[in-house]
Amino acid sequence: MPIIWLRVALGFYAVGLLHALLVLTRQTSWLARIALPAMTLGVIFHFVSLAESVQQSGQLTLLSLHNSESLLALLIMAAFVIVYLVYRTTSPGIVVFPLVFVLTFAAASGQQPFLLNSPALRKGWLLAHIILIFAGYAALLISFGASLLYLIQERSLKSKQPASILLRLPALEVIDQIGYRSLLLGFPFMTLGLVAGTIVAQAYFGRIDYLDPKILLSVLMWTVYLIMLYTRWSAGWRGRRAAYLATGAFVTAVVAWAANYFSTIHGIVQS
Repeated sequence: MPIIWLRVALGFYAVGLLHALLVLTRQTSWLARIALPAMTLGVIFHFVSLAESVQQSGQLTLLSLHNSESLLALLIMAAFVIVYLVYRTTSPGIVVFPLVFVLTFAAASGQQPFLLNSPALRKGWLLAHIILIFAGYAALLISFGASLLYLIQERSLKSKQPASILLRLPALEVIDQIGYRSLLLGFPFMTLGLVAGTIVAQAYFGRIDYLDPKILLSVLMWTVYLIMLYTRWSAGWRGRRAAYLATGAFVTAVVAWAANYFSTIHGIVQS
């Protein structure tokens, strides 16, 4: 049943994906009115899928490749819902909806049971590491989405030829605020997630290999994250410069995620 509920969620997410594509092609559609309700239903079925997967296995299943993708997609949608409730705008969905669809599609393509064989990995630190890191990823994605929208709108306004997409976007100041607050929310999650991961690595491997691709890139991503916040606090970076830095941080995060496939420590995620 978990895979069935996930595929039902994927169907609802497809509505959001189609809406995002139509917005990018500057077309209006009745999908705009149903995209958010459809994505909301998708989140509900998505949560049910993950909950049943964990319940049926009797243990944590979040380290399998498919379930990790599924969990990340769900947390991204949760971050999107928070932004919507605060700012009453669905504009970040232009970036969020396609990525959530891709992650969910990959997760729904097939699931394999996952067993935690190590007592050290059954501890709560592992669950904390996974959820906190993924929450940091989700916040970083929202910040990237806001930064991308900022650059698009700023360029259109300067050209004095506003695109139709601008009619649905909030003011530049609001977009910049969404990106900044997403960083403020995500940085503690990312930091605590890395701390929890360090504890798990020490318990399971007895040491930390800082030359491991995943660990090295994760530390780099955290450093870029820290630089982003520092430049906003101290240097007062806003607007375009902050948007470029957020884009760089997102690219670093994508590379760090891809490093799972080459990491000795995180190779377990492919099981």
